[in-house]
Amino acid sequence: MSRRRSAARRAALIASAVLLPLTACGTGAAESGKPRADEPAPGFPYTVDNCGTRTTYQAPPERAVTMNQHVTEIMLELGLEKSLVGTAYLDDEVLPRHEKAYRSIPVIAKEYPSKEKLLSVGPDFVYGGYASAFEAKDGRTRAELAESGINTRLNLENCAKGRTTLDDVYREVDEIGRTFGVGDRARKWIAAARASVDRTASAGDGRAPVPVFVYDSGDRTAFTAGGKGMGNELITRAGGRNVFADLDKSFGDASWEEVVARKPEVIVIYDYGSTTLEQKKRRLLDDPALKDVPAIRNRKFAVLPLSDAVLGVRAPDAIAKLAPQLAR
Repeated sequence: MSRRRSAARRAALIASAVLLPLTACGTGAAESGKPRADEPAPGFPYTVDNCGTRTTYQAPPERAVTMNQHVTEIMLELGLEKSLVGTAYLDDEVLPRHEKAYRSIPVIAKEYPSKEKLLSVGPDFVYGGYASAFEAKDGRTRAELAESGINTRLNLENCAKGRTTLDDVYREVDEIGRTFGVGDRARKWIAAARASVDRTASAGDGRAPVPVFVYDSGDRTAFTAGGKGMGNELITRAGGRNVFADLDKSFGDASWEEVVARKPEVIVIYDYGSTTLEQKKRRLLDDPALKDVPAIRNRKFAVLPLSDAVLGVRAPDAIAKLAPQLAR
């Protein structure tokens, strides 16, 4: 009897040893918190309305192309360079902290790529900084790209119904973070951005707003920042008052007579393109019609790269840079 009991006990132990790893394998995946292959990634499906286009993402895009610098920098700020298969159209140099990541991504065109060139890299997502990224005459409309199975996004500054504000910057970063499954990174950046803007505001408390004219370009007329765009928001947050805030556009033309009449005390020059900063200054200083403008008389200029003055991740630092330049 004792030998039969010993044999039965050994058989039971062997069966338990065989079943134990099978049980561990069966419960481990469920307890790990990781989705199975047939389950969606955390945060998906994700649906977003963007400039009139509603898109549902079942998973993060894997082969994105950015067109225009400020949207490229949003992607790089969120550490998404491995999701990019191409970029296009720089206004100036990328931020130093992004140089290494930017160099790892193919530049598919100096400006906008042809539709054929764009399709040749096999994107599943195209992110445009300006409406011109989806130009109908070039066959790159959002609808046409959708027909090729490509999702798209347009930077929110291009479809804001009212004035563009920092809330639009935060929304842009948040929605890109959620689209690519890195919402935690987006939230962290937004918290740091808010803190930076608050510090700049505290430093300027009590100062009267300084009248500011933005000179982008132009000879016969002045191409300037209107009241709807990011440039107006940066000026306001930095302690200025845009003298052309009543221009109901992001950018628009103003007569030189209007510039004189509005008496700006500071001129903010957007620095970009083939016309140098010094050439722009000289054009303003040498114009006899402007000699009585306070900013000209006192040679009071501030400078921003164009890429600072659009809706992107540069906004908090741009405000911090601009505020001391506007101080009386």
